[in-house]
Amino acid sequence: MTAVEAAAAVAMPAPRPSVDDAGTVAVLPGLFVPEASQWLSASSGRIAGEGYSWMQAVHWVAGSGLYQPRRHRSHGPRSFGSTTVRVAQELAQLFPCRPGIGYLVRRTGLSERSVEYHLAMLREAGLLAYIVKGTRVSGGPAQASEFARMIPVEFDEALGIRTVQRDVDAPAYTRAVSGIAEAGRELMAKLANKAARKVRRPRSKASPKAPARGGCKGVDEGSAAGVSDEVRCTPMGVGTSTVPTAGTPSFPSESKLVSGVSTSATPKESKAGGRRTLNAVGRRFQLARELVEELDWLRGCSVPRIAWVARTVADAGWTVAEVRGWLHLRGEASRVRRGSGLLATLLAGAETVLDTPEKRAEATDRWRGAQEAARRHRIEQVRARAERYEGDWDAPASRAVQNQVEAAFAQVRETVSGGRRQDQADVADDQALEAEPSAQELAELRAVAWSQFMAGETELVMAAVNCMGQLAAERIYGAELVRSAQRIAGGARSSLMTYGPR
Repeated sequence: MTAVEAAAAVAMPAPRPSVDDAGTVAVLPGLFVPEASQWLSASSGRIAGEGYSWMQAVHWVAGSGLYQPRRHRSHGPRSFGSTTVRVAQELAQLFPCRPGIGYLVRRTGLSERSVEYHLAMLREAGLLAYIVKGTRVSGGPAQASEFARMIPVEFDEALGIRTVQRDVDAPAYTRAVSGIAEAGRELMAKLANKAARKVRRPRSKASPKAPARGGCKGVDEGSAAGVSDEVRCTPMGVGTSTVPTAGTPSFPSESKLVSGVSTSATPKESKAGGRRTLNAVGRRFQLARELVEELDWLRGCSVPRIAWVARTVADAGWTVAEVRGWLHLRGEASRVRRGSGLLATLLAGAETVLDTPEKRAEATDRWRGAQEAARRHRIEQVRARAERYEGDWDAPASRAVQNQVEAAFAQVRETVSGGRRQDQADVADDQALEAEPSAQELAELRAVAWSQFMAGETELVMAAVNCMGQLAAERIYGAELVRSAQRIAGGARSSLMTYGPR
């Protein structure tokens, strides 16, 4: 940042009663929004119309130096720099602005703690405000926070931006821009150029594409501000001066060039289809990802660990279907405590047993046949269950009740067929009723019925009541035993009473 930019960033035009730009200036205070004021309803800024104008405010905060994180905490980043601008670039592309921590980790390559630090810095600088704060519920997925991209009031004051509230009943953060002072137009143009460029992730020092020790960084590498046009990188093997002092400079031979540098001006032709061929490590990771997705007992396992476990079959050119065919031959366990350990045990020696594509194809066909048979079996079970529960009548579970139902159905069928068997059964029942039991037989029947009643069983007495009637049952077992059995049987149907052996 030049001296002119720094002066314009730190200076603020004083309030003017008219539209002209003449007036005095005042020095801006430091930027800091406490945690209680980091909500949209409590914010003093205004909502950015789009991500482009919001990025102008982000670059202004990064270059002004008004916000210093270490003034308010003893840990975390020391300044509002290029990493915070990279995080803001990802937020500027979201609508609504509801990023998850995992999403920002994947997009920026930072750790979860670093992403949380930079989000907190954007909130403290007045560039973000909570609309909904995310929560973490035990046993459930974490809910992401939703933010509103805000432009601090200090930015409007520093550049002389005039705002107007078009709707009187609307909140203050919905005010719109109506003009800008002449003193802030030059700085606004420079901020617009910065907002149009994309700040990229800096390359690591170990990268072969990194510039040499005497080289310079590119415009967007590791810096939020662009590099001036006067800075130039010098070719390898040439002095620092851009103008040769004695004739044409001599360049090194092709054998001395750095690996990966091409002297031809014609770009390399891309491979057919534009697809990159995977090496051995790439095939291992590809097979590991497919196994984790398809096998239920591998869910949650680390892909690099599975890639190491399945390295032998991956190097032999196995596909995920062939691995599943081999696992079908070996047999899968019903209870798995450590998926990677079980996979290592099952894959031991697989590449030596199924050492040809024909053997692997045969194992795959067997696995697919078993899958088809299991699918048909499940369909038959569902169909039988549906026929059972969707019918008009369900068979009773008790065997005694089933016998009575079968006897009733048989009696109905005989009645419909002519009633001959029914008449014979009625004659037999009349003969049985006419034959009265002797006193000794009655005593034995009553003794057996009493012993069962004392044990909590009333089936014998109740069967006599249901078949012959209460009067005939009282003649056989006595009125006291019949009434007691009826009370016990009636109480058995109540949920407030239990009886019988425990």
